[in-house]
Amino acid sequence: MTSRVAILLATKNGALYLKDQLFSYVDQTIDQWSLHVSDDGSTDGTIDTIKEFATSHDRVRSIRQGPQQGYTQNFLSLARDGSIVADYFAFSDQDDVWYPDKIERALGFLAEIPQSVPALYFSRTEIVDKDLNHLGLSPLFKRRPAFQNALVQNIGGGNTMVFNSAAKRLLELGTGDVASHDWWTYQIVTAIGGIAIYDPRPSLKYRQHGANILGTNQGMQARINRFFMLFDSQFKRWNEINIAALKRFPRDLETGNRRTLDRFGDSRDARFPTTRLIRLYQSGVYRQTLLSNLGLIVACVLRKS
Repeated sequence: MTSRVAILLATKNGALYLKDQLFSYVDQTIDQWSLHVSDDGSTDGTIDTIKEFATSHDRVRSIRQGPQQGYTQNFLSLARDGSIVADYFAFSDQDDVWYPDKIERALGFLAEIPQSVPALYFSRTEIVDKDLNHLGLSPLFKRRPAFQNALVQNIGGGNTMVFNSAAKRLLELGTGDVASHDWWTYQIVTAIGGIAIYDPRPSLKYRQHGANILGTNQGMQARINRFFMLFDSQFKRWNEINIAALKRFPRDLETGNRRTLDRFGDSRDARFPTTRLIRLYQSGVYRQTLLSNLGLIVACVLRKS
């Protein structure tokens, strides 16, 4: 039996590049997909483009008005909708181009995991310019994906994410603010003992253009920028939001992960720098590179984490 895949597409003023993305769904080597769109108040031809696509492709199941609270809540409004039913689910940005085997490759990994176990797939991306000319690849992460990483770093681009129905049920349980939909997905799947799979091969063309909400992490300058972001109040605020969301989550975290969360919280709250460093070490959290781990340590000492 062929697995059903629901594509969760969040849009806003994406008409310029949207057709390329839509037809990359059509080119998938697996054709049992349906499309669910949440539009966050487009004022260009986005909705018209989707409706035109729907006239010749009956896979478009719903086009709804988004919450208009930013892209994170737009994506989560789809992920938290219990009426969208499938075996697997894929987040989709509006301006990428999927490789033809994107869904098939993701399902090749996820099919090995029982549907009762929350499972999440994500991959590297090919960085391209607005005309789809190759620019490079996103960073290659070498340390295993786990909650200890997810708590302090998001290595899963939402535009590459595919997850099973058990993972979607977790997303349906979440409420309130989170730092980003993809980071939250990585966190909550691993927090309760689910499985996160990182594919070192790219699965799509990630288009860079002037209207991108989030740009590429490519290059040394981007690494340096990420290093200094650890000392910015934004990183601390993101952690506060995510920790609060994890603490109010209605399901119990896996025991070791609960300890990680508590120790990391202690490292942020402790009065003395030595105590903060001890609690950070005891939490077991890690980022993917030596430089970013050093930055995490410094941020902890300066109470910027």
